[in-house]
Amino acid sequence: MPRTPDLTLPDLTGRRAVVTGGSDGVGLGIADRLAAAGAEVVLPVRNAAKGAAAADRIRDRHPGAAVSLRELDLSSLSSVAALGETLRAEGRPVHLLINNAGVMTPPERRTTADGFELQFGTNHLGHVALVAHLLPLLREGHARVVCQISVAAARGTVLWDDPDSERSYDGMAAYRHSKIAFGLFGLELDRRSRAAGWGVTANLSHPGVAPTNLLNARPDLGRERRSAGRRVIGALSRAGLLVGTADSAGLPALLAATAPDAGHAVFYGPKGPGRVGGPPAEQELYRPLRDADAARRVWDLSQQRAGVSFDGAATP
Repeated sequence: MPRTPDLTLPDLTGRRAVVTGGSDGVGLGIADRLAAAGAEVVLPVRNAAKGAAAADRIRDRHPGAAVSLRELDLSSLSSVAALGETLRAEGRPVHLLINNAGVMTPPERRTTADGFELQFGTNHLGHVALVAHLLPLLREGHARVVCQISVAAARGTVLWDDPDSERSYDGMAAYRHSKIAFGLFGLELDRRSRAAGWGVTANLSHPGVAPTNLLNARPDLGRERRSAGRRVIGALSRAGLLVGTADSAGLPALLAATAPDAGHAVFYGPKGPGRVGGPPAEQELYRPLRDADAARRVWDLSQQRAGVSFDGAATP
């Protein structure tokens, strides 16, 4: 196995790609590779300065790259709706939507602008709303939608009785809940698209384990210093042992988004030992993702909580 796995992307000239969480880490690596392949890359960002630095880095690496910023805070449904309105007004089809952004394990329960537990509201509901608001553009582009989940989704469950962790908060349980729910949503999105003829393909991906900002110091989330786990992951990555790098961790999402022969509702991740690093490949769905009834239930719950309707957004 090569120490640094890689992937050859097809020519994406003329394709418009929207990548959430593209201002640093795995998302920036994904955006960079899409731009290098010729895609027009739209980076919806919460921090304008970080977004500008990311766009400048991409342009420096790939002169002539088409990359632009839009404003988005996934923890605010009004912000998501505003982005949807902006992109619909631009009238350009979206060919690739990579739902990559996320937050992980705040030490204490925090909520979004709309009162949802932060991880459930950001990782799951914010992206659900984004897909709904962009669905007419996704249909026009016969888009590939990628739902980035996590190795954490291999265990745990959807917290049906306490989705916002109001009665009891466990950071990792809430994180797994958000990622399992988002994976089930992605699978149901693909099923409904095929049934209704929307022309949208939805696949899942996970990045494995890599030294990203998810577990770095985040005073805004109540994490004052880099976690011990993040320090260990960084050391293993630098030594080329077991886990991936920030760049290799984006390859499964890129494969899910661009593989010419990708099917429907396919799950991609690293294929190395423990599925935490290595080259990207198709993988078996995690056990919590195999329940079709749960996927339909998540679909209904998500629309109700996010205040969106796919029926109303489905007209191209």
